[in-house]
Amino acid sequence: MSKLGNLGARLHRGEISYDFVGKRKIWYGISILITITAIVGLAVRGLNMGIEFQGGAVFTTPTKMSASVAQAEEFATNASGHEAVVQKLGNGSLRIQIAGIDTDKSDQIKQTLAKDLNLNPEKLNADLVGPSWGEQIASKAWQGLAIFMVLVVIYLAIAFEWRMAIAALVALIHDITITTGIYALVGFEVTPGTVIGLLTILGYSLYDTVVVFDSLKEQTKDITKQTRFTYSDIANLSINGTLVRSINTTVVALLPVAGLLFIGGGFLGAGTLNDISLSLFVGLAAGAYSSIFIATPLVADLKEREPAMRALRKRVMAKRAQAAAGEDGVAGRPGEGDEAEEAAPAVVGPRNQPASRNRGRGRPSGKRR
Repeated sequence: MSKLGNLGARLHRGEISYDFVGKRKIWYGISILITITAIVGLAVRGLNMGIEFQGGAVFTTPTKMSASVAQAEEFATNASGHEAVVQKLGNGSLRIQIAGIDTDKSDQIKQTLAKDLNLNPEKLNADLVGPSWGEQIASKAWQGLAIFMVLVVIYLAIAFEWRMAIAALVALIHDITITTGIYALVGFEVTPGTVIGLLTILGYSLYDTVVVFDSLKEQTKDITKQTRFTYSDIANLSINGTLVRSINTTVVALLPVAGLLFIGGGFLGAGTLNDISLSLFVGLAAGAYSSIFIATPLVADLKEREPAMRALRKRVMAKRAQAAAGEDGVAGRPGEGDEAEEAAPAVVGPRNQPASRNRGRGRPSGKRR
């Protein structure tokens, strides 16, 4: 068995573990810091909305062009009076995007741009998007996101409980905020592909969270009938038991997405791949983080507020204190250390004398005389 497989087996059996739940304040602090950074990025820079949401025109040149990207940007800006975004596609053609212009003005811009690029206007392909259509797309995107969130909360409340539904919802909002904040800071364009990527990573994050919740639900059955573990202890065991699986799933999912982002988008200049792959890359990483460090610790926090869980914690802490006192008492006795951890602590001293008080009183050990 490989080292990682052996580590996963030991984590699943509970032989070793990391105290994720016990250090939850650290993870909460890190998440708050990242979220604040994302919100500041959104407030300061804002999202670079594509023409699908703002309206505008996209001009595509033939494959063989003598003009560079910088020259095409200058020509498009001068022709339209608006800032233009130019991308070089994999086949060598240029994609010139101008947002916020009226469709009536697009014909004039096309003629001027074709003249500057030394092209026949018929060879300059133009795709027009009206602002009303962009507003409709944005409205549908928000509606789809809201419906998704509501359905998630309802499903988790029925399949598990409302505390897990709240924790999952917080984790999803956490993932959306971080991903959109990264988009604002990087300056990538928000297109319908970005929305598709966001919905994809929300589904992935929810899947990873539900796996941990399912393990937690199974292990907390009849939890109040024992006094060995608190709810937080079992929550921590659930995270550790699925940790290697979550890591493997995340790495396997991130590798092809990284190929799309850094190779497809970076080297081949495929703009559409950038829109989808960046949201997937950031969202998958944030989703794996939130399912381990946010969702389950938050469930433990909410559950520990219940009277039954508080009473269980008191019983567990009392038993551990009693066991610790017992271990101090039996320290040094050969062969009794392992039994003392499982059995009730023995009371050392005069009360542990044999029941027959008169046997051998005042006489040395040996035969009767």
